Amino acid sequence: MTISIDPEVVEQVRRIFKLLEHQVTLNLFLTSESKCPHCKEAEEIVNLISRISPKVNIKKYYEGSEEAKKYNIDKYPAIIVHGKEEYNVRYFGVPAGYEFGVLVEDILYASRGRPDLPENIIERVRRISKPVHIQVFTTPTCPYCPYVAKVAHMFAIANNHIVSDVINAVEFPELVEKFRVYAVPKVIINSKVAFEGSLTEEEFLRRIEEAL
Repeated sequence: MTISIDPEVVEQVRRIFKLLEHQVTLNLFLTSESKCPHCKEAEEIVNLISRISPKVNIKKYYEGSEEAKKYNIDKYPAIIVHGKEEYNVRYFGVPAGYEFGVLVEDILYASRGRPDLPENIIERVRRISKPVHIQVFTTPTCPYCPYVAKVAHMFAIANNHIVSDVINAVEFPELVEKFRVYAVPKVIINSKVAFEGSLTEEEFLRRIEEAL
C-alpha cells in the first residue's frame, strides 16, 4: 500500500514546521515484512514528513540492533521522537488517520523542549521521580484518541521518567486481547491503573499518581 498525504495537509504541516526550534530525529524501528506487514507504511509516512522540513531527520534501525535493545523495542513498526532531548515519546504501529496529527504536534513540542500543558500540570509532572509506563491504545479512526495520545506524550516530554507508548490497536490484536481493550482510547499505567475514554489533563495526572 502506498501512503499519500493530501497537498492541503502537507501545506498545513509545512506551516507548523516553520515553528520548529531544534532538530528532531524520528527513530524508526523496522523488521521483516513477514513479521511486520505495516512497516513499509510507517516508513513511507516518516519519509514524507522528513521531506517537509530539513529540521526533521530519520534514523532507521532493525530488529536485533543495539538501538532496538537499548530502547526495549518489542513491537514493529516503532517510532521514537527525539528533539531538544531524547524523549520517551513512542509510537507502535502506523501513525495514520487522526494519529498523524499527533505525530506532527509531537515533533513541534519535542523540537521546543516544552510540552503543550498548563504550567501547574507541568510542575506536578516534573516532580514524579519513579518510572511511569503509559500505554495508550488507539485506532486511526477514533476522534477521541488524539487528545489522550497527545497528553500522554506531553507528559513524557515534561519528565524523562515517563515512557509513553501510543499503540495502534488494529495492528496488535494480541495486545488488545491481553489488556482487554474493548473500546478506545484505553490507557494502562504501570499495568496497575486502566481507564477508557478521554480525561482532562488533571484527571489523567491523578491516575498516574494513583498508579504510583
